[in-house]
Amino acid sequence: MLTAVVFIVILIILIFVHELGHFVAAKKNGVKVEEFGFGFPPRIFGIKRGETIYSVNWIPLGGFVKIYGEDGGDRRETQSFGHKKIWQRATILFAGVFMNFLLAVLLLSVGFGIGLPTSVDDDYNASNARVQVTEIGVNSPAQTAGLKTGDTIVSMKADGQELTDIGKIAQVQEFTDQNRGRQMAMEVKRSGEILTVNLVPRVSPPADQGAMGVGLARTTNISYPWYQAIYEGFVSAWNLIKVTVVAFASLLWRLLSGGQIAAGEVVGPVGIYSITGAAAQMGWIYVLQLTALLSLNLAIINILPFPALDGGRLLFLLVEKIKGSPISERVERITHTAGFVFLILLMVFITFRDIIKIL
Repeated sequence: MLTAVVFIVILIILIFVHELGHFVAAKKNGVKVEEFGFGFPPRIFGIKRGETIYSVNWIPLGGFVKIYGEDGGDRRETQSFGHKKIWQRATILFAGVFMNFLLAVLLLSVGFGIGLPTSVDDDYNASNARVQVTEIGVNSPAQTAGLKTGDTIVSMKADGQELTDIGKIAQVQEFTDQNRGRQMAMEVKRSGEILTVNLVPRVSPPADQGAMGVGLARTTNISYPWYQAIYEGFVSAWNLIKVTVVAFASLLWRLLSGGQIAAGEVVGPVGIYSITGAAAQMGWIYVLQLTALLSLNLAIINILPFPALDGGRLLFLLVEKIKGSPISERVERITHTAGFVFLILLMVFITFRDIIKIL
């Protein structure tokens, strides 16, 4: 239940902020906004203020903005989207992406002000560092024992030996290597509770897994004064964009060149739901981080020059600027409809893969 609530709240925030960007930019540029909807139809109720209907709808998964003339028609009307100059239309289209970026900066800045969990190496001097499980190998001792992503390793016991005060990855790795093939008891912290799991580290693990079959990260909470937290929020958001773009480009290249793509590299709503559940179990600060990351991903995806996305519409504006006249309304409508259908089919396919992976 907690996962479902958190998941819906995150979706509402991400999509609502995106649409709010389009709404504000349209108003500022003198374009008529026919409706600003919270959630998706069917409508529960709507209140008209000026020229805009502000509605609340039954499907609480974000929101939408209905902009007058956004389909390219009514170009002679001064309040129509199609009547405005190219730079004004580009501003309106880009505003949603920009708002998602600002949301990520805001969330990360708040996180850095409070104390944001950050991955550091063993050489980083941190008094409150902890070792957390970040990945569980399939059919590994860790999976069999019931270890979960996000578990913090508190202590390890085996053959009369005990390791406590764990703050470095090397400690866990060394203790595990010394006790391969032996029964080992691990105390882990999960959602505020201390649990004990028993497992036997493998003597000869698969090449792509360690003796326990886990991925580990050393994390610590790093905080800054409010003025520096804002700066760190901007820097962190920009760095995450660069990393995400590089990862996406690599993924696209492998897709086009016939390379292998792992199931976990691309996730849909079901996969994000699962990740949200893990973040919710770890604590609200991790949910904040996840929301910031998803907001940046939404911004990057929307700016791609693909039909039906904001980036695709911006590409049409660029073509219009180059050729000196608008693209045919019919051609634009058909292109965006085809792009939308493709995206829906792709989402269905990814969701099916996510479900198969979970099952």
